Amino acid sequence: MKAERLMQLELLLLSHPEGMRRAEIARRLGVHRSTIGRYVDVLKKHMDIFEDGYIIKLAPREDMDIMKLSIYESLAFNLSAELLANHVEFQNPHLASGLRKIAGNMRTYAPTMSENLDAVAEAIEVGAKKTNPKFIHTLEVLTDSWVSGKMVKIQHRKTTSDEIHETEFAPYFIGFREDTHGRRPMSVTGRLRHTSEIQTIDIQDIIEADILDEVYTIPDNLRPFRKPETGERYGGIDLIPLTLRLKERSALNSFSMIYREQCEVYTSTKGELICEMQAENSIELMLRIVQSGDAVEVLGPPAYRKKFVKELEKILLIYKDIV
Repeated sequence: MKAERLMQLELLLLSHPEGMRRAEIARRLGVHRSTIGRYVDVLKKHMDIFEDGYIIKLAPREDMDIMKLSIYESLAFNLSAELLANHVEFQNPHLASGLRKIAGNMRTYAPTMSENLDAVAEAIEVGAKKTNPKFIHTLEVLTDSWVSGKMVKIQHRKTTSDEIHETEFAPYFIGFREDTHGRRPMSVTGRLRHTSEIQTIDIQDIIEADILDEVYTIPDNLRPFRKPETGERYGGIDLIPLTLRLKERSALNSFSMIYREQCEVYTSTKGELICEMQAENSIELMLRIVQSGDAVEVLGPPAYRKKFVKELEKILLIYKDIV
């Protein structure tokens, strides 16, 4: 877990060259503020980190600089930036910051394009000041969730009503979509927890977003932008090849509410009742195994068996005074 947190901290600092406050880093990583100092001390052994007042930053390095673009690539960035500035509902201050870096890199060999890109960045910054800060914050949370591969809990308003829905969500893609009115709202596409359903949600309809300490994987066969053929289903849910030893077949009743596929029950050469199935990789799966008590034993995969034991150890620590 510590190594994972260090990787997330490095990613955050790389994504925020202007630096971040300890409190904000702690909130993003889901740890106590006092823990950040220890993480920074460890990361300093591998990266040049310094604190400017209350802001933690990565020192700039030559290998982190943007490569020089050709004049044709520079023009493409100009045109793309102008399209974004003129055809999206919400302006993003991070886009303005990135464009200024590119403009600075172009100044020596394409000064005219550089000035134009600076002007576009300025227009985006002006527009960003009118953008609801909640939208930008939600976009940042979803981006961190997407990049770190962690589930996110969201509260969102359905466009057809004012009803608020809360769900756990695995972000697969963040981008623009065109609706029936010709708008191109920024949206997030992903899988709803406990289902194989892939859904696209407008980010402006998300009221709250919080990263959960639970990872997910994006399927290799994901095709979220193409309608499935008749009888075809999306491979949009992350499944694990679970092998269980059962005391009796009825123990499988505990798993009736989770998403599963290819469930096969057979008797091994040792006379043991074995179940093999593709099961959703979720906290609900662990809860069902715990619920089964000694009627079910996880045999594989080994990594999941080890993970399950660690979760049991965490539970026992709560009751250490009587164990």
